[in-house]
Amino acid sequence: MIVWMPFVSPCSALTASSFDDDMLMKLGENLGIAAKAERVGVLLGPGVNIKRSPLAGRNFEYFSEDPLLAGRMGTAYVKGMQSKGVGVSVKHFALNNRENQRFTNSSNVDERTMREIYLAQFERIVKEAHPATIMCSYNKVNGTLNSQNQRLLTRILRDEWGFDGLVMSDWGAVADHVAALQAGLDLEMPGKGSASVDEIVGAIKDGRLDE
Repeated sequence: MIVWMPFVSPCSALTASSFDDDMLMKLGENLGIAAKAERVGVLLGPGVNIKRSPLAGRNFEYFSEDPLLAGRMGTAYVKGMQSKGVGVSVKHFALNNRENQRFTNSSNVDERTMREIYLAQFERIVKEAHPATIMCSYNKVNGTLNSQNQRLLTRILRDEWGFDGLVMSDWGAVADHVAALQAGLDLEMPGKGSASVDEIVGAIKDGRLDE
């Protein structure tokens, strides 16, 4: 069962200011215990996007403007949480660094900048903490919507980094179900009921998707 849980601890910005891996591990453990007591199977976090502006409305929810610190704090948090049998959903993958126009924005970036700043913390968490799920973001990267970005969701995340968990969408982030499945998305959240199902079944019947 996937359930949103309110924060019961200091915000991520404050916890990362400690530069304390052990404390973040303990925080993850405590959140895992609390989640398990409420029969929550997956907690929607941590958020590890890079802070780019002090005006960004969700900065409190992210660890840092530095990918090394965000990666270390996120890795400890995930290890602690999952040690208690509760999965995480590391978000928002990837290059989601603004709130306004996040449904329509394209984060246009060169390869080195993308790898060293915007993907580094995700890569560390995937390789060292093995998160249960990854949540893809609303935005595009270099013009391709992330929910249907095969390079991001399959070639980088799975083929290069070895991620073997589940990739879910942010809420309402799927525009094209066929393209999303082909790109490597596993789960649409929250789903559109029969509209989602009919589009996928129709694509199988006409040969656009393999059963």
